[in-house]
Amino acid sequence: MDFMQGHVTTLHDLQVDKEKLIRKLEEFSSIYPVSIVIPILYSDLKRKTMGRMIEKLNRCRYVTDIFIALSAENEKEYREAIRVFSRLDTPHLVIWCNGPSIRKTLLELKEEGLDVTRYKGKGKDVWIALGIATIRSHAIAVHDADIITYDEALPAKLLYPLVEPSMDFVFNKGYYARIGANTLYGRVTRLFVQPLLEAFVEKMGERVNFLNYLRSFRYPLSGEFAIKSDVALDLSLPADWGLEIGILAEVYRGVSIKHICQTDLGKYDHKHQSIGDLNRGLVKMSGDIMRTLLRYLTEEAHIDVTPSFLRSIKVIYRRIARDYIKKYFSLARFNDLDYNRHKEETTVEKFAEVIMVAGERYIRKPSGTQIPNWFRAMSALPGIRDMLLASAERDLEVYGKV
Repeated sequence: MDFMQGHVTTLHDLQVDKEKLIRKLEEFSSIYPVSIVIPILYSDLKRKTMGRMIEKLNRCRYVTDIFIALSAENEKEYREAIRVFSRLDTPHLVIWCNGPSIRKTLLELKEEGLDVTRYKGKGKDVWIALGIATIRSHAIAVHDADIITYDEALPAKLLYPLVEPSMDFVFNKGYYARIGANTLYGRVTRLFVQPLLEAFVEKMGERVNFLNYLRSFRYPLSGEFAIKSDVALDLSLPADWGLEIGILAEVYRGVSIKHICQTDLGKYDHKHQSIGDLNRGLVKMSGDIMRTLLRYLTEEAHIDVTPSFLRSIKVIYRRIARDYIKKYFSLARFNDLDYNRHKEETTVEKFAEVIMVAGERYIRKPSGTQIPNWFRAMSALPGIRDMLLASAERDLEVYGKV
């Protein structure tokens, strides 16, 4: 049984009594209110998993509020989200993140010199929802909406280390094994991020603490985490697929390692992306992640990103990634899982090309797509969080009748 510790504290599920954990969390949350943020696309509403998630969320009696960060194209889609979540007994708010009222409020922020309207995607939706959730929550759990194996213990495991006073954590990252349909998933983590981080270490040396920190996370790309409100307000979030790595990097910059942990969420499965190309799917995701990593490595380790540096990283990455394919083949064979080495090799080749393309794009435009933190937004327009909350409630009143 695995109980080993590393750079970041790891909370393994050795014999967690879920019911007892939830009872204790209910006790703590009466003093320290907690909430859940769920970023969601309209397409997620049509998934079979949504009914199960709502059923399990209704058992989360330890939660004060649930905030649904919705991306919807029109009133019809927004009203459908309202209808679906009407089955949710826990106090909740569907935030139409690209709706008319939220847009109007963000335009007021733009008039004060801070333009958030140019960003779009999951990062922006999470940013908006965190701003609203931090108004009255001590800690917030964030998780995706497409989790097939969801139950009420998942957000409880994320939140508990943040509200149990003797544990003294302010950020908790969820991890799990990505297995579904008798297959290993988690391809971007397994075949891109893990070997890429090792390639950076080989090139730059073990001295870069930021790389050691990132490598200590068992699933750095998981969309599941919990964070205390004061820390959430200080995050500058990437608006693209670099969101998860960007959050880890922002936490690293502002929080002592001893206050950061990761928690075993147990069995987990959710929707799977196609490999895609530079404009979609896992290939685009890997490109966004690469640019995010380069930006933070420039800031933290003062690296000079040049074409020759990128070529070196690409060559080292390909060797390490191929070694990982052998490791994962052996893991799959031992557990009688399906494993297609040819597809894995093909995926690695596509990821290797991304290193140069994304790296050269970073050289041309190193500023990235980071959304300013909430402290800056609150300074530019005092009361902005309450204004966004009022905007979300206004959309519900005007457009939310089903």
